[in-house]
Amino acid sequence: MAGKIPDLELTPRAGTGKGAARQARRDGLVPGVVYGGGKEPQAITIPFNILFKKLKDGGFMSTLFNLKVEGADDVRAVCRGVQRHVVKDLPTHIDFLRLNRDSRINMNIPVHFLNEETSVGLKKGGTLTIVRQEVELMVTAGNIPDHIEADLENLEIGQTINISDITLPEGTRPVIADRDFVIANIAAPGGATDEEDEASEAEADADVATDTPESDEEK
Repeated sequence: MAGKIPDLELTPRAGTGKGAARQARRDGLVPGVVYGGGKEPQAITIPFNILFKKLKDGGFMSTLFNLKVEGADDVRAVCRGVQRHVVKDLPTHIDFLRLNRDSRINMNIPVHFLNEETSVGLKKGGTLTIVRQEVELMVTAGNIPDHIEADLENLEIGQTINISDITLPEGTRPVIADRDFVIANIAAPGGATDEEDEASEAEADADVATDTPESDEEK
C-alpha cells in the first residue's frame, strides 16, 4: 500500500501556448497543467531531469502526490497524462488532476506476481502467460495501492488467476465489474493450447468493446 504521500515541487508557468511551452523545454523544463477540484487550471513546469527519473523509476501514474507550487496551497493530485515526443519518446507535457482524500478515480495498477520459484505448475515445466500486467481499478485517492499481488504458488498447469482470486484494498474495485477476467495462466509445456489462445483473444476483444466508466472526479 502507498505510504507517506510524496511531495512534488512544481513551478508556476506565466506564459501559455506553444511559444511558452517551447521556451520551457529549451530551459530544461516540461510544461504542464494542474486541473480539476473545482478550481481554475494552473499552468506549471517541472524540471525535465526530475520527471524523467520518476517516470523511469516506475509507478508514477499510480502515485498520489502532494503538489507544492509557489504561491499556491499544497494540493493532492495524480498524473492523468504524459505526452511524449513521437520519435525520442521523451516527456513533452504533463497533466495533473487535483483530488480530495475521498475522491474516487480510475487508475491502472500494476500486478506483482508472487512465488514464481515455488509455483507448482511452473516447477512441472509450465509457462507463465501474463494476460494483464496491470489492472484498471476504481480507487479512493487516500488509499491508492502501489500494486496488487497475484500468488502463483498453488497454481497448476492449465489453471488461471482471475481478478476474483486477488485481494483488493478496501474501497477498491475493478472498473470492469461485470465479469471475472483473467490476470494470468500457466500454460502446458510447449506453449499455450488452442483453447488458451482463444481465451486470450476473447479477453482482448472484450476489452476493446467495453466502455470504460469515467471517474467520479471527472464526471
